[in-house]
Amino acid sequence: MATDTNSKKTITITDDETGDSFALSTMKGSIGPDVIDIRDLYGKSGMFTFDPGYGATGSCLSGLTYIDGDKGVLLHRGYAIEELAEKSDFLEVAYLLLQGELPDASQKEEFDTAITRHTMVNEQLSIFFRGFRRDAHPMAIMCGVVGALSAFYHDSTDIHDPQQRMIASRRLIAKIPTLAAMAYKYSLGQPFNHPRNSLTYAENFLHMCFAVPSEDYQINPTLADAMDKIFILHADHEQNASTSTVRLAGSSGANPFACIAAGIASLWGPAHGGANEAVLNMLTEIGHKDNIAEYVAKARNKDDPFRLFGFGHRVYKNFDPRAKVMRESCHDVLASLGVSDPLLDIAMELEKIALRDQYFIDKKLYPNVDFYSGIILKAMGFPTSMFTVLFAVARTVGWVAQWNEMIKDPAQRIGRPRQLYTGPTLRGYMAMDKR
Repeated sequence: MATDTNSKKTITITDDETGDSFALSTMKGSIGPDVIDIRDLYGKSGMFTFDPGYGATGSCLSGLTYIDGDKGVLLHRGYAIEELAEKSDFLEVAYLLLQGELPDASQKEEFDTAITRHTMVNEQLSIFFRGFRRDAHPMAIMCGVVGALSAFYHDSTDIHDPQQRMIASRRLIAKIPTLAAMAYKYSLGQPFNHPRNSLTYAENFLHMCFAVPSEDYQINPTLADAMDKIFILHADHEQNASTSTVRLAGSSGANPFACIAAGIASLWGPAHGGANEAVLNMLTEIGHKDNIAEYVAKARNKDDPFRLFGFGHRVYKNFDPRAKVMRESCHDVLASLGVSDPLLDIAMELEKIALRDQYFIDKKLYPNVDFYSGIILKAMGFPTSMFTVLFAVARTVGWVAQWNEMIKDPAQRIGRPRQLYTGPTLRGYMAMDKR
């Protein structure tokens, strides 16, 4: 749905030193705060803005995802994430993000079939994996093999051809789960499992990860449902670091496979995609339920570097809407598996404290989606090194949708941030014997 971004409102900036004033126009979105259009600021004033991390800068127009962190709202194309997670499945959400509307029955069938039939990868990629050490981090492998896809699929790298963009988008959504499962199997020294067209997206991923040739693998519907919800809840999250990386790489005209590989590299950073892995590391450090009170006290102490990971969120100042869905799924998984694991016991005790302790309530440190997803993945049997890989599988849909939106935006330009230079001013070269 097109939105008129024009606004009659202007903002005037006055240079207190010279008295010169500069009027800047504003822009309106369909919801959310207005923004100041500063594209003419340098031409009018000779000055740039300074915004490290771009936390107060709108870098693009987008109709995909809206977040209101203060109210705990996350919308995909106008649909609340809670409703999508409850009533939809991952591929329907993928279609929504890509196409802008929910599919009808025939569109859904065509899309599901197309993704399912694209899940196999070129057999030479199996040989490609052998170039990695067995103890290589799965994200290191993903950076390499996803970028290498452009060497296999030359017929879908022309970013100016809508048909090729569509084919590349579907290939990425279909093949990255296969590559992720191969990375996991490679780390175990187990044979790769080929995808099965009879299974759903989530079921197929679990099968490729956990099936072995020596026995039949039975799909646990509770685990498949939880995995599908994890994929939905991580599908897109506005202009985060990895999404911005994909857009920045794409702005140069890079092929889609290279752009998604860049997003994976950005996601690998512990400040971004490693949050649920950090939760498990924290639980390991706590060690036992009897130590929880000590660590909660450490978290309250401003002079102690210890942090409680999985509580609160940088964006959501009230609560993470995804966590409500994930909490229910987490408890279903633990009940279904009946697992006995000291780390999971610590996690459940921490959850109880966070929901009733006044310190957590006052600070709005509610368990977030990373807290619950980490527990679920641990219970399923995934090592922590795979957590960010699973995040990448889900987020590929958002990256692809954002990349497509960027390519179609007529106002899109190559990304080129400016800087506030603080180095030496012009100076002359001195011969070495005079230095």
